[in-house]
Amino acid sequence: MKSIVIHGQRDLRIEETSVAAPGIGEVQIAIATGGICGSDLHYYNHGGIGAIRVKEPMILGHEVSGHVIALGPEVDGLSLGQLVAVSPSRPCLACSYCHEGALNHCLNMRFYGSAMPFPHIQGAFRQMLVADQKQCAPAEGLTAGEAAMAEPLAVCLHGARQAGELLGKRVLVTGCGPIGLLCILVARRAGAAEIVATDLTDFTLNMARQNGADRAINSMEDPEALKAYEADKGTFDVLFECTGAAPALAGGIAALRPRGTIVQLGMGGDMTLPVQAITAKELKLCGSFRFHAEFFTGVELMKKGLIDVKPLITQTLPLAEAVKAFDLASDRTQAMKAQISFA
Repeated sequence: MKSIVIHGQRDLRIEETSVAAPGIGEVQIAIATGGICGSDLHYYNHGGIGAIRVKEPMILGHEVSGHVIALGPEVDGLSLGQLVAVSPSRPCLACSYCHEGALNHCLNMRFYGSAMPFPHIQGAFRQMLVADQKQCAPAEGLTAGEAAMAEPLAVCLHGARQAGELLGKRVLVTGCGPIGLLCILVARRAGAAEIVATDLTDFTLNMARQNGADRAINSMEDPEALKAYEADKGTFDVLFECTGAAPALAGGIAALRPRGTIVQLGMGGDMTLPVQAITAKELKLCGSFRFHAEFFTGVELMKKGLIDVKPLITQTLPLAEAVKAFDLASDRTQAMKAQISFA
């Protein structure tokens, strides 16, 4: 079968890899669609994410859906031909964090397409994938592209859980890539009273307006626009920081009201924080890392029509054009969520 393999910075290849048979409790899936994530782009454009570097060839990808084509022994609840969204989260269920219920912090996590451990965890951008039945969320009624959006949606649902109560709250979202837009959709579904979004390109900001933001600010053209929200110690109750960039975080903190909450979703590397402002305003700073149970919640929300991710899928390219798809996904002036068709 063909797989999309990263060898180093800007060195992406389509290669032949071996096909595995499903074992006990596993299914074999013909991958239909894969979404290119920000971490995939970091591996492609920079050869890693911060201190995490690609040290051996690694199959990329963790946002995938496909159809079940073989059932291993003792599989129940899934059927041949069924469309499933595949969660990349594969905790060991045996370590101390798993026992505490913090499965996203598993000490032995096998998360598709991750260079954090060595040997690396191979990803899901391959024509056929063997997965545990517990990773598979039935996705009937969705397109394969929608089902592949379950992973980034789960990231934002986990972030919203970190933020706490959103009903009636004023929310600021910094960064309008796929995670930022999904945070807007989630916050709106959770009852946020006002959502303001910031970014640097008109394309992403127009997408934010079309998907639920009350106001979208171009921080490059109008760097002082958030100043109005700093009056009386701040305006916003919650900040979803989705860029990983220090200026975005600092500007957001200035616009937060006392006892507000920062949810840090962007992963751009270490940065300098305005600690005195965080202290004086008694702000709560929450990290948000991956997800677990939220994956299945996200699929159900999409199936019920409560969250519509279709407008975020801007391009779908064939497997043979994987490099073009990655270059396109890197361009935030024309791509929101670029996906690859494996069918």
